[in-house]
Amino acid sequence: MTFVQLEYILAVDTHRHFAEAAESCHVTQPTLSMQIQKLESAMGIQIFDRSKHPVMPTEMGELVIQQARKILAERTLMDEMVQAQKGVLKGELRIGIIPTLAPYVLPLFVQPFSQNHPDIKLIVQELKTERIVSRLRESRLDVGILVTPLNDNTITEHVLFYEKMLAYVSEKSSAYKKTLMLPQDINPEKLWLLEEGHCFRSQILNLCELRKAGMEGKSFNYEAGSLETLRRMVEITDGITILPELATLDLAPEQQHKIREFKKPHPMREVSMVVHRDFVKKRLIEALKSVILSVMPDTIKNNKKSRVVSIETVS
Repeated sequence: MTFVQLEYILAVDTHRHFAEAAESCHVTQPTLSMQIQKLESAMGIQIFDRSKHPVMPTEMGELVIQQARKILAERTLMDEMVQAQKGVLKGELRIGIIPTLAPYVLPLFVQPFSQNHPDIKLIVQELKTERIVSRLRESRLDVGILVTPLNDNTITEHVLFYEKMLAYVSEKSSAYKKTLMLPQDINPEKLWLLEEGHCFRSQILNLCELRKAGMEGKSFNYEAGSLETLRRMVEITDGITILPELATLDLAPEQQHKIREFKKPHPMREVSMVVHRDFVKKRLIEALKSVILSVMPDTIKNNKKSRVVSIETVS
């Protein structure tokens, strides 16, 4: 049994396809298949049922795969211990970040982190919450940056900061005259939303207590893939949307005039770094957390936990 063979069976379990697994491991499919067959022969079991499409682990294979994840995690932990004794901080950090944070958080920390830790390679993927959590469980990511709480006992959450949820209101809207907003001031027929799958969408629906029936009166129903699109749609219509605070910090003065705060207690979203409960690379993740906190604007760092709007764990 070798570490390489264990890496190969994890790749097949992840992709459920031998060719894709081989590509992810940068080897030919015959090489990967041969090594897995050697491992199966040595153990006297079949790890994968190759008659199924996609390929599925056998019952015994599931147990082997679970143990393989633990063994490879322990190997990584041993490397971390050795590096710590040497006073070295290096390696690879695989990060997943949700789309409503990526454009505003990544530009703040990537360059300072690389300058402070040139021996750490960052690999960043922009993914929705559900996929980040899935990849953390599969050890395909080391850490996620997303909105919490997830209420998932397999995930450990480390709160980074809180940001206000703010209304962005068209000058043509009756709500534009208001100084402070209440959720009931928002007309569901004029509300622009992100598409399904974004946790920020579910937060808006929870904040405004909207029901599906309330959205059916729209003559034009459009769900955006980005906050930037929502903002632009408000500017050309008489509509309204909700933006997280980070998305409003670099707005032009004429756009700032469209921002309205909600009455206290301010609705907030909680932003955290999350890891699987069996995570390794602790020192690298602590270094990342330290840099992110150091570059956050004071307006964000000074926010106190207030009314954290709940999210759907599957979004």
